[in-house]
Amino acid sequence: QVQLVESGGGLVQPGGSLRLSCAASGFTVNTYAMSWYRQTPGKERELVATITSAGFRINFADSVKGRFTISRDNAKNTVYLQMNSLKPEDTAVYYCSVRRSATTYWGQGTQVTVSS
Repeated sequence: QVQLVESGGGLVQPGGSLRLSCAASGFTVNTYAMSWYRQTPGKERELVATITSAGFRINFADSVKGRFTISRDNAKNTVYLQMNSLKPEDTAVYYCSVRRSATTYWGQGTQVTVSS
């Protein structure tokens, strides 16, 4: 059974950093592309970054390029999103996702709030 559990969100001041974690079970993270999305109320879920099974990292959101980095730890079966130089507009619920066997799986999300 595929499970994704995000953690690491919270309240941070502008310019600060957070590292989100996505612990996976039921599959191994280096066999599928893993992604981070974010969503704010009233808006569609936005693809932030993806790490492919081969380990290539792709930032899809122009607004996070140079600030966010996706990575994974195969031994811990966990994917991370390192977020630096956070801005108020980064405030959102962040979700981890994997597409496996024509099904997209999501975690429960973790809230990130950037505010002074």
